Amino acid sequence: MSIDRETLRGLADDGTETALDRLADLADASGDLDELSELLDEGSMHAGSLLTRRAVASGDLRELRRISDAGYDEAGHELDRLLNAPAESSGPSSTTTGRPAP
Repeated sequence: MSIDRETLRGLADDGTETALDRLADLADASGDLDELSELLDEGSMHAGSLLTRRAVASGDLRELRRISDAGYDEAGHELDRLLNAPAESSGPSSTTTGRPAP
């Protein structure tokens, strides 16, 4: 059975969380980040999860902060995890050259 987007939107507007989740899945599948963000603003935690997954994959710390501020707490946990991860070395350090790194 195929349910059209308009029907899902109507059900979501009436408070059906599952319809909101389905809309988030459709937006994610089509790569519509604006719609996912709008769905998060409407209270879709599933949209928050999908946006968080994308932000973690791309290393977008600012987006994680925005998602967390919009109410999806897991984004804040992911942000903290990434910020607390050991820094990767991108070049010679003072221990290998005897001079301070640039």
